[in-house]
Amino acid sequence: MFRPLELAIGLRYTRAKRRNHFISFISMSSMLGITLGVTALITVLSVMNGFEKEVRGRILDMVSHLTVTTFEGRLEGWSDVTMQLKENPQVVGAAPYIEAQGMMIHGRNVTGILIRGVVPKLEPEVSSVGEKMVEGSLDDLIPGKFNIILGRDLARKLGVDVGDKVTMVTPSANVTPAGISPRLKRFKVVGIFHIGMYEYDSALAIINLDDARRLLRMKEAVTGVRAKLQDLFMSPQVRYELQNGGLGSYWVRDWSSYHANWFRAVKIEKRMIFLLLLLIIAVAAFNIVSTLVMLVTDKQSDIAILRTLGASPRSIMAVFMVQGTLIGVIGTLLGIAGGVSLSLNLDTVVPWLERTFGFHVLDPGVYYISELPSDLHWDNVWMISAVALVLSVVATLYPAWRASRTQPAEALRYE
Repeated sequence: MFRPLELAIGLRYTRAKRRNHFISFISMSSMLGITLGVTALITVLSVMNGFEKEVRGRILDMVSHLTVTTFEGRLEGWSDVTMQLKENPQVVGAAPYIEAQGMMIHGRNVTGILIRGVVPKLEPEVSSVGEKMVEGSLDDLIPGKFNIILGRDLARKLGVDVGDKVTMVTPSANVTPAGISPRLKRFKVVGIFHIGMYEYDSALAIINLDDARRLLRMKEAVTGVRAKLQDLFMSPQVRYELQNGGLGSYWVRDWSSYHANWFRAVKIEKRMIFLLLLLIIAVAAFNIVSTLVMLVTDKQSDIAILRTLGASPRSIMAVFMVQGTLIGVIGTLLGIAGGVSLSLNLDTVVPWLERTFGFHVLDPGVYYISELPSDLHWDNVWMISAVALVLSVVATLYPAWRASRTQPAEALRYE
């Protein structure tokens, strides 16, 4: 549509020094508005992607990519399930586990806990808890010793440290001639871990799988088998393959189902923030409309002369579309440069602002994530850029159409 003549005239109008400086001011405001909107959108979405990635990583430190269990919560023959899991090329590790709820007592402190029995040698294949140890090691969970590893916040609530003894109360009960009494067992604290997720740090207690079997009377059974995949985003597909294969009679879950509400909330928030920040670009696009409407009025005589020289209405329309499109292109390119630069250097910019102005964006004493994480997705950059360009082009249509409807006789009557 933009032939050399229309493009040359449109660029000449853009470069020319206008008599009406107000038009130039609105043009610059439109360009800066698009730049600001694109920069803000890229930066904010990158920060939200960073938070999602950070929280997802902390969740996956304790929750495996896939979990296979039964609907009754008691899995017999777990070794066969493990072999079937490892037949899938995506599975890189698998380990059995036992999980149950209980209570823990130390002195006057009592709190509810989530008991997890693991195999210390196999646990690193499916979780990162071994890398998050503040004190102790998974290897300290020796079978028959009834040792236990607690989350940091759980240890603080109970007022215990490594070497202290705690009493665990399990859901199973002992039947005695005197009646039914709760099943109690003393454990020695041999380690403390810190994941960064309060849900796990304040409630999870890890013991050896053999000790969990004896404590919960599971015999040779386990609660289920956890698996780790090469690509965590392949979990839904692998789950579908396993359910339609040899594990069809089992309950197969992937990591996203454990915190489905949280992931759905983040997805909705990202969409809403995108729409809200898109209003900045929309306002800038309306400024383009105002700029071009005033420019068309200012150039009535020029349009009339072009028409009398043989320019078609379509050519006149193209001339003014060049100007609005150029504003959009320059504003978008500047916004991309600003947004990408800010997103990639957020870990440097934010600390500098905190030191300069003496404040904390995320107070370490309140938030587990005390730094603004950033994860730039180029597909978001291209989508934002495309939307900004489309809005800029659409904003030129009405003023350009109005210019093409100019009648030469009417425009030149009073010249």
